[in-house]
Amino acid sequence: MSAVSNNSLTFLILLVALGILFWGFQRARPYGKLGILAWLQSVVLMVPWLLFFGLFSLGIYLNLAGILFLLVASTAIYIFLGRQLRVSGQDELLRQQVAERLKQREEQDRAFNAQTGEMPSMVSSEPIGIPPEELNTIKEIFGIDTYFLTETLPYQEGAIFKGNLRGDPDTAYEKLSERLKERVSDRYRLFLVIGPDNKPVAIVLPQSQDPKPLTLGQKALAGGLGIATLATSLEAGGIFQGFDWFSEWTRWPEAMPIALGLWVILLAHELGHWWMAQKYQVRLSWPFFLPTWQVGSFGAITRFESILPNRSVLFDIAFAGPAAGGLLSLFVLILGLSLSHPGSLFQIPSQFFQGSVLVGTLARAVLGDVLQNSLVDVHPLTLMGWLGLVLSAINLMPAGQLDGGRMVQAIYGRRIAGITTIATLIVLGFASFVTPLALYWAIVILVLQRDLERPSSNEITEPNDARAALALLALFLMIATLMPLTPSLAGRLGIGG
Repeated sequence: MSAVSNNSLTFLILLVALGILFWGFQRARPYGKLGILAWLQSVVLMVPWLLFFGLFSLGIYLNLAGILFLLVASTAIYIFLGRQLRVSGQDELLRQQVAERLKQREEQDRAFNAQTGEMPSMVSSEPIGIPPEELNTIKEIFGIDTYFLTETLPYQEGAIFKGNLRGDPDTAYEKLSERLKERVSDRYRLFLVIGPDNKPVAIVLPQSQDPKPLTLGQKALAGGLGIATLATSLEAGGIFQGFDWFSEWTRWPEAMPIALGLWVILLAHELGHWWMAQKYQVRLSWPFFLPTWQVGSFGAITRFESILPNRSVLFDIAFAGPAAGGLLSLFVLILGLSLSHPGSLFQIPSQFFQGSVLVGTLARAVLGDVLQNSLVDVHPLTLMGWLGLVLSAINLMPAGQLDGGRMVQAIYGRRIAGITTIATLIVLGFASFVTPLALYWAIVILVLQRDLERPSSNEITEPNDARAALALLALFLMIATLMPLTPSLAGRLGIGG
C-alpha cells in the first residue's frame, strides 16, 4: 500500500512540474525565439533539482559529486543560453526600433492634422490637489514622443494623467521624470503604472507622499526586538544542548556557538538586502527581528524608505537577502554533514532528517546508511545550516511583504501577488492543524505583512526572464525545504530507524 502511495506522490509531483513547464512554454511562445530561449533558461535551472528529487523519490539517490555535476552542467548551459538570448535580443531590438520609429512617424502625422498645437486634455470637474499653475506646468512634460495626454483626473493629493504611452516604457519614463524635475524640482514624483483597464497611466504625487523614515519610537522597538533576539538565540542554543538558558544563564558559553551561527546567517541575510539596496541607492529601515523560543529568530521585517525605481529593483533587493543567507546556510549544512562522524558533538534522532525534503536528500547523499540508525552523530554546523535554510525558506513564502511576496509582485504583478498571498494564508491555515508554527506565521502575515509593496516609479516594465527563472528556482527550493518527507518514503530511502 505504501508503494502505491509513494508512486502516486511521485506521479503527482512529476505532473505538477510538467504542468509548470508547459505553462511557462505557453507564456513564452508568443515572444518567438526570445521567449523560447528565456523559457529554456528556466527549464535548465529547474531540471537538475527535479531530476534529483525525482530519482530520490524512486529510491535512487546521487552522491555529492553527482549533485555538483548536475549544478555545474546546468550553470554552463544556462550561461550558453544567456549568450544566445543576448545575441537574439540585439537583433530583435533593432527590428523593434525601426518599427517603432515608423509607427511614431505615422502617429505624429495624424496628431498634427488633428490638433492645433495643444494636446487634448479633459480635466475632471472634481478638485485636484495640485495647484492649477503647477498642474499646467506638469502637463507640459507630456508629449507625442513619450505620453500623449488625453484626460486628467484627481487622485489623492495628486493627479492621474490618462493617455497613450509612446515607445519603450523605460525611455518614456526617463524623459518624463527629467522634464518633471526640470519644471518642479523635487516637489512631485512621477509613476507609470497599469490602470484598471490594463492600459498605462501616469500618476503624479507630491513629495509628502514619499515613504516616511522610522520614528524614534519605532527605532526603539527595532532595538528592543534585536536584544530579545539575542536572548532567544542563546535559549535556542541551550535547547539544542539539553538545557534551558533562561534558568541556567551562567552556561551561556555552551549556548554561544549555536547562537553565533544563527546571528551570522541572520546578518548575511540582512547584509544581502542592504548591499543590493545601496547599489540602487534605496534606503531601508532598521530590521525588526522576530524572536522565537524554538529556533532563536524567524528573520526580520524591513521596510523601504525610498520609492523604488522599477520592479527589477524590487526583485533584486528582495532576492538578495534569501540568496545570501540561503547559500551560506546551504554551504554550512553540507560542510557540517561532511564533518559529521561517530562521536560528533550532537546526537539527534534520524527522524530529524524527515522534516525537510531538501535537508533529508542532502543528508542521505552525504551520510549514507548512517541515517538508518535511530540516533545520528552530527557536527554543530549541520544544525546551524538547517536553521538558516528554514529561516530563508520561511521568508521566501509568496505572501505580502515577505521576500517571496515581493519577488512574486516584481515578476508577475500586483494581482498575482495578491492571489498568492491569499493562497499562502489558506495553506498555512490548513497546516496549522499539524504544526503551530504555521498558525504563528499566518498571524504574522495577517497583522504585519499582508499588504503588498507600494508601486514602483516605473511599474510597467517587467523584470527580465533571468529574474523570473531565479524566482521559480527560489520558490521551488522553499517548498523543498519546508515540505517534509512522508514516513513511508523516508523508510524506503533508509532515513529513520
